[in-house]
Amino acid sequence: MSIPPGYARGLLAAAMLLTLAACNTADVASVEEPAAVPMTGQTNDPAPGFENVKAGSEEDFILNVGRRIYFTQDSATLDSVAMATLDNQANWLNNNQAWLLKLQGFADDSGSTSQMEALSQKRADAVMAYLASKGVGASRMWAKGYGKDREVRDCTEKSCKVQNRRVVANLRTQRDTL
Repeated sequence: MSIPPGYARGLLAAAMLLTLAACNTADVASVEEPAAVPMTGQTNDPAPGFENVKAGSEEDFILNVGRRIYFTQDSATLDSVAMATLDNQANWLNNNQAWLLKLQGFADDSGSTSQMEALSQKRADAVMAYLASKGVGASRMWAKGYGKDREVRDCTEKSCKVQNRRVVANLRTQRDTL
């Protein structure tokens, strides 16, 4: 009697998991874990694992400010939600002058590749202009539209496609190539 290959692999995987589960964890237990910040149930409680995020760091920008701006189909117009996020970004950038900002625009809309590259560039330029209007030095920012390249999700549903219609703000310590 022969065992089908897929079944044999499953048995092997199960045996490996049981072996790992049986390993002695006494050595691991002797390593001290940092004390967790007690959760109070308040909105501003730090997320577990992020209690020690340093103000002004890239992690601070990503977690506490937000780096993505989304757009409606075939548009480079900033809505009120985008402007609120950009207001937070501008405030943070004005308080953390050492950072430069690379703005990457993306599109997943109707149209040709060249139209999507142009639209994604317009989106990135709109974000850069808005940040500049809020006092962020234009010399600290640069923008590039990537069109349909680098999709978050490859999908056809409207609720999914909107994730690809975005500008992502990436902090840099020096200028890099677009």
